[in-house]
Amino acid sequence: MKEIKIASLQMRVVEDKYENIERLAELVADGAAAGADILSLGEIWNSPYQTDKFPVNAEPEQGDSWLALSTIARKNSIYVVGGSIPELGEDGNIYNTCYVFDREGRQIGKHRKVHLFDIYAHGEQVFRESDTLTAGSTFCTFETEWCTMAVNICFDIRFPESSRVPALNGAKVIFNPASFNMTTGPAHWEVAFRQRAIENQLFMVGTSTAQNPDAGYLSYGHSIITDPWGRVLMQMDKEEDHNVTGIDLDYVEEVRQRLPLLSARRTDVYDLCYNDSHGTDGFDVG
Repeated sequence: MKEIKIASLQMRVVEDKYENIERLAELVADGAAAGADILSLGEIWNSPYQTDKFPVNAEPEQGDSWLALSTIARKNSIYVVGGSIPELGEDGNIYNTCYVFDREGRQIGKHRKVHLFDIYAHGEQVFRESDTLTAGSTFCTFETEWCTMAVNICFDIRFPESSRVPALNGAKVIFNPASFNMTTGPAHWEVAFRQRAIENQLFMVGTSTAQNPDAGYLSYGHSIITDPWGRVLMQMDKEEDHNVTGIDLDYVEEVRQRLPLLSARRTDVYDLCYNDSHGTDGFDVG
């Protein structure tokens, strides 16, 4: 059995960025990731999830939040899938970005959210990330000593290609830092992670921020891990919490042999073509 342990950290986010950074360090120091191989954080963990707060809290790569993640990885000898933060790009645009670090604190992956969350749900929920954010244009995989893994962010999960492209490139685990709200969360959160796990026959790791009743945006919470058979291995409630869950990577191949979905694709009839002309973190599949 090839087991690895994933620490999911569902942080409660407050207004002050540096208070959030300090809280992250405090939770890890108190053992939130003890015994784990990989630490996974939620979407926009260093800032309120509000479009007007993204420019205020945006940082360039290797800024204070990036440094905190790198330091945690190095000091704890743990991989860190750093949720996401507002990134101030070299082009002056702001991106919703996830950084990935290895055990020595070196950055080994970077994903900018490809599908921005712009919705008007019959007046119940109105939100436009594109008011202040720019969409990314590549998918991200990264290599570990166990297997290839991947990252997409929140709304990306609603687009099957965001999971299928990494799966075809060898990913056995996909991390999705997310912050579903109280409209979409109860309706679609669990089913989305189960469905992407089933159709791609891999592990899906969805880490959310905790719900803060004083915030302008109410996160659903419910951080989750689903296995290649679509079973829920772990799911939290809405409060700040952490959990270490073991996953067996050999189970990916077992399920793919039992029910050969990926190998049964009719590529003589249809295929998926990924255009990586905009960056270097993506790949072509054929």
